[in-house]
Amino acid sequence: MLVAAAVCPCPPLLVPEVAGGAAHETDEARAACYDAIGVLAAARPDRLVVVGTADQAGRGRYPQGATGSFRPFGVGLEVRLGPGEGPSAGHPLPPSLAVGAWLLERTGWGAAPVEGIAVGEPLPKERCARTGRELAASAERVALLAMGDGSACRTIKAPGYFDERAPAFDADAARALDAADPAGLLALDEELAYELKASGRACWQVLAGAAEGAGLQGRLLYDQAPYGVGYLVASWS
Repeated sequence: MLVAAAVCPCPPLLVPEVAGGAAHETDEARAACYDAIGVLAAARPDRLVVVGTADQAGRGRYPQGATGSFRPFGVGLEVRLGPGEGPSAGHPLPPSLAVGAWLLERTGWGAAPVEGIAVGEPLPKERCARTGRELAASAERVALLAMGDGSACRTIKAPGYFDERAPAFDADAARALDAADPAGLLALDEELAYELKASGRACWQVLAGAAEGAGLQGRLLYDQAPYGVGYLVASWS
């Protein structure tokens, strides 16, 4: 059963070593992520699942100890998913899970075993919800960390340029996250999310499936759009 969840954005720029001199621009977002992960630890889960998106080559499950790197972003920084030694072979963590692993390292996660799951951004909402239900049923007390961004079309300098539909899409997601509303998350339009380059849609809908019937309370901790991308942080418990 799902006992707690956290939602965090997943840009590599959240990592100060990657952001360099611009690191201060995401200080508030990082602090909110730390607070959300603290709520996960306080729930004393038996298992933590970190859910992120990946391209086709990176999709799948990643065991505790799996490693990732920020070398593709110009920084020789390695991360590990949870404590312990990981496998010597296999795919490295995709960027979304690498950022999640970095957040867990920074907050000293050791409260429960950790697993990563990378899904495709086009995953239909029905499959997202089914995946979430399966995760929630995998242990008596499950926590979930959903890594994903909102729209990337909030300004003309955003990665997807400006799209007038982007603010409303992000506002709908923010309301559902603040209210811990699974139905609201499942109502997010898949095609619109794709057009707005909202990488968090699939992860949020996995969370929605996991949270069905859990009766959790939500709290939106951060809702801003630095660099024209919607970054949302929320905690459910």
